[in-house]
Amino acid sequence: MRLAVATNAETLARIRQPLANRDIYAEHVRVSERTLPLDGSLGEFDAGFVFPSRLMEGGVADAMLDVPWVNGREDILRSRNKAGALARLSAADVPTPKSVLVSNPVGDGDLEAVWERFDAPVVVKPNSTTRGTGIAKVSDLDSLLGVTDYLELVHDYRATGDRSYLIQEYLPDARDYRVMTVDGDYVGAVERRLPEGSLAEGRWKHNVHRGAEATGVDLDADLRELAEQAARALGIDWLGVDILATEEGAVVNETNARPTVDTATKYESDFYDRLAALIRRL
Repeated sequence: MRLAVATNAETLARIRQPLANRDIYAEHVRVSERTLPLDGSLGEFDAGFVFPSRLMEGGVADAMLDVPWVNGREDILRSRNKAGALARLSAADVPTPKSVLVSNPVGDGDLEAVWERFDAPVVVKPNSTTRGTGIAKVSDLDSLLGVTDYLELVHDYRATGDRSYLIQEYLPDARDYRVMTVDGDYVGAVERRLPEGSLAEGRWKHNVHRGAEATGVDLDADLRELAEQAARALGIDWLGVDILATEEGAVVNETNARPTVDTATKYESDFYDRLAALIRRL
């Protein structure tokens, strides 16, 4: 079986041999940052591994390849819309952080009313970004209004795209987990944590792309179930579920339908068997 993979990053390098051992041959299909004749061919494949992040190029690749995807376009959109995903999870009784969607632009009075709903500080987060991009923590109303003024200025550029953002409660000292699910079942997890030196400097974003370290963990049963509940509520077959756990409880903070695969030792022993089974089922 031939698998078209729309990214040529760490994930492809890590999944290629384990899947080949299971007679699934993953190959990179470049669909962005290139010229692409629309009467051409991208090759013959049986399935695709995660719809491209650039949706317009992805539509072309989808038409040319004509294959089922492990996470198609709708799955990507459902997860990328952070507010939409959180609303769907909340409706399914999955615990999430206290959050308010701001559909920019809104007036200062509206933002002041939102501020009154929270205890300081709060987190301001673009609705459609990844890797911790654009996230800020603010401790007073003037700072919040300054950050949102800046967002409004940026949003004046029409190509910005999604202009909405989230204001969320800040959970100090939360443990940050990325939990992987396949077909709605738990298959492994890592804890993401900044080095102690970075924490001492006041840094707080536990994103791997911001310098955090990802360590494989044997996740507690209740957190495994929480991740599975989130995957079922969103109906996404291949999903990274971000959980923040404090002494008061745990919440699903975000989901990622294009998760990076870590080293196999950080997941369950049957991780690749389950992933291969999902690909074959599609």
